[in-house]
Amino acid sequence: MKKNMLLQTLMVLSLATVFYACKKDNTPVDPQNTYQKDVEKMVRFFKDHEPAVEKFTVDAAAGSTIILQNGTKITFGPNAFIKPGGAVVTGNVNISARVFIKASEMILGDKPTLTSDGKILETFGEAMVTAEQNGQQLALNPQQKPPGVVAPVGVANANGANRDIAMWDGDTTVYNETSGYNHENVLTTITESYTIKKGMQWTQIPGSFGMANAATTYFPLDNLGDWRNCDALYGIAAPKTTVLGYFGDKFNIKTGNNYSGQDPTELFFKVAGVNTIVKLYNPIFHPIAGKEGLLSYQNSIPIGANGTFLAMSTINGKFYAEMRDVTIAPDAGKNYMGISFNLQEVSETQLLQLIQQMNTK
Repeated sequence: MKKNMLLQTLMVLSLATVFYACKKDNTPVDPQNTYQKDVEKMVRFFKDHEPAVEKFTVDAAAGSTIILQNGTKITFGPNAFIKPGGAVVTGNVNISARVFIKASEMILGDKPTLTSDGKILETFGEAMVTAEQNGQQLALNPQQKPPGVVAPVGVANANGANRDIAMWDGDTTVYNETSGYNHENVLTTITESYTIKKGMQWTQIPGSFGMANAATTYFPLDNLGDWRNCDALYGIAAPKTTVLGYFGDKFNIKTGNNYSGQDPTELFFKVAGVNTIVKLYNPIFHPIAGKEGLLSYQNSIPIGANGTFLAMSTINGKFYAEMRDVTIAPDAGKNYMGISFNLQEVSETQLLQLIQQMNTK
């Protein structure tokens, strides 16, 4: 009897050891969970390093000029604000402001310079400003001159002349309507909102312009709580091509499926010496092995342009990146330019440094 009990005990211990070894060494990793963690890692990186909202207090009755850390000035005239009911505001008002003028700010703030149909924009300042008093959001007084923004960005080779620059309205959200029959068989429509995968959709404001010279750009701030952009179309007359960026095994397959922020694989392009950032956010459809990646809008990148690509990705909890200078030219006999990136592992600090280097490209 004791012998049988001893044998049974040894068998249980043996099975437990085998089970433990399997759990420790052979349990397959859940790929979906790993991919989701990669998405979260990239989203967290951008959230941790996005340009900060700067805070100010101004006297609403007297007016004031605020100066952001990047040198941008915003001037509010006297009686510039009204309450939701239309009453003119007096007393102190709290201002929150962000104005992007650098490539790194546009990348980290996810505000690339593309029109709604994929044309490249050269930016002279992207602005978002809000005002509140005692927790109540304020609007601009339509009876007063709109606040003026002066950004330290000038026109190359302006020779002292002023140049009109178009104003653009920016939106970060798209809306999708879904219809079906509810529990009482009544046709019901639900509207859902999604974060725009390209970061921002810029639409030109008819008849609204800023003005740039060799040193600075002035533009009016016609609304609070909405993005405004003073931008000029770049390379509008140049022949163009499509760019395909191949990431190979550094492409995260969750890219293109994240509707709440950044994707785990991203690709940016900056024209040399031009204040612009293009985000290539469309995944290549059904690629062969080794050609996984992202592509631009069709025929949107000017041929002959010199510029810099910044490719980045998160795979299995690690960051990978590559920066590459190129001259845009279609591949021989093709209607596109293909670039095979060779991403290397980088730390979070190194990735941030690469993004900041885009300011000088």
